[in-house]
Amino acid sequence: MPGYSARPPAIPTVLQDDDTVRITRWDFTPGAGTGHHIHGMDYVVVPLTDCHFLIEDPAGSREVFNKAGDPYRREAGVEHNVVNNGDKPMAFIEIEYK
Repeated sequence: MPGYSARPPAIPTVLQDDDTVRITRWDFTPGAGTGHHIHGMDYVVVPLTDCHFLIEDPAGSREVFNKAGDPYRREAGVEHNVVNNGDKPMAFIEIEYK
């Protein structure tokens, strides 16, 4: 079943959604994931905590570490599941450009 995950879900909270951007805060308990998805818009991620990501994508799985406050940008079309692979809660802000 596409998009199915036995992991607990990450919790999205939309902070702003207007004609220009959608800003979402994502909160993850340890082991939580976003579920498989494809980004339809360019976006920026700003970690609010240190993040120990497990990224699952068509190429496989890999671990990625990002420090709190260390932003990164991706273009539309990214396909993945983002999982908290650490033992502490993690959170980030995602800013999507419409």
